Amino acid sequence: MSDINNNPSATAERKENRILMVAIGILVIACIVLAIIGFCFLNKPSEIIEGQADATSVRISGKLPGRVVDIYVHEGDFVKKGDTLIHIHSSLADAKLMQAQSMENAAQSQNQKVDAGTRKQIIQSARDIVAQAEAALEITKKTYTRMENLYKEGVISEQKRDEAKAAYDGAVAAHRAAKSQLDLAVSGAQKEDKASAAAMVDVAKGGVAEVQSLLEDQYLLAPCDGQIDQVYPEVSELVSLGAPLMSLLKIQDKWVTFNVREEFLNDMKLGDEIEVMIPALDKKRVKAKIYYVRDLGSYANWQATKSTGQWDSKTFEVKAHTVEAIPDLRPGMTVVYFLK
Repeated sequence: MSDINNNPSATAERKENRILMVAIGILVIACIVLAIIGFCFLNKPSEIIEGQADATSVRISGKLPGRVVDIYVHEGDFVKKGDTLIHIHSSLADAKLMQAQSMENAAQSQNQKVDAGTRKQIIQSARDIVAQAEAALEITKKTYTRMENLYKEGVISEQKRDEAKAAYDGAVAAHRAAKSQLDLAVSGAQKEDKASAAAMVDVAKGGVAEVQSLLEDQYLLAPCDGQIDQVYPEVSELVSLGAPLMSLLKIQDKWVTFNVREEFLNDMKLGDEIEVMIPALDKKRVKAKIYYVRDLGSYANWQATKSTGQWDSKTFEVKAHTVEAIPDLRPGMTVVYFLK
C-alpha cells in the first residue's frame, strides 16, 4: 500500500485529474457568468410584422357578347392608356345594327312625308271642288233672286219660291264644306301628327345609338397605363356580356399591406413614417407612410388562451405608401417591419 502511495506515476495522475476538474469548474462558472450577463444586458430581439406589396388591379370587360377574334397583348406586357387590347366580333350585334338603321330610315321617311304635307294633286282636286261649289252657288243665288221677284209679282206660287230657296241654301252649305276641305288639304297634317312622327325618329335614333354603343366595345382599349397581369380567354372563344377578359396592374399605384394585432398599433399609427425592409431587393430599407388603418372584423380576432388574465386581440389592416418610388417593387413581394 505504501508502495502505491509513493509511486511517482500515480501521484502525477492525481495531479492531472485535479487540474482538469479545476479547469472544468472554471469553464462552467464562466459560462454561467456569461449567461447571466447576456440575460441582464442583452437587448430583447425585435419582433417583426410581415406584409406584402400590392398594386391596383383593373378588370377589363365589355358590354359586347361575342367571339374573340384577336388578342393584341400578352401577360407581362406594358401598355399605355388607349392601346388596343382585344377584338371581339358579334354577328348578332351587326344584325341588330342593320335592323335599327332600317327602322330609323323608315321613321325618317314617314317624318318627311308628314312635313311635306298633302300632295299637290289632292290640293288641286279640292280647289276644283270649291270652284264647282262656287259656280253652283252663283247659279242657285240668281235663280232664287228671280223666283223671289216673280213670287212678289204673283206670277209663281210660294212652293216654287221655297224650292229655289232650298236649292240656294244647299249650294251655300256645299260651298262651305268644299272650302273647309281645301283649307284642310292646304294646311297639311296636324301639329300632333308632326310631333308624333318626330318622336318616332328620335326613338329609332336611340335604337341605333344603343347598338352602336355595344359595337364600340368590339375593340377594348387600355383604360390606363400599366402591365397586363392575366389574360383569361383564348382566341376563338365565346365571351358573355360583362365577363372579365383580362386584368391590368397599375404599377405606379403601389402600396404595402400589414395585418397587425391591435397591441402593436401604437407603433403603427395613421400618418406615421415607418422603416420597412424588402428581402427580395437585397434587404433594402425604405421609408413608408401609413395612410390607412382598418379593423378586419371578428373573423380575424386572436382568441385568448385563458379565461382570466388575457383578452381577445383584434387584427387591423394597415396600408402604407413608400415615400420614394421603387420601380423594382413588385406586387406580392414580402415587406418586413421591425417593431420598436
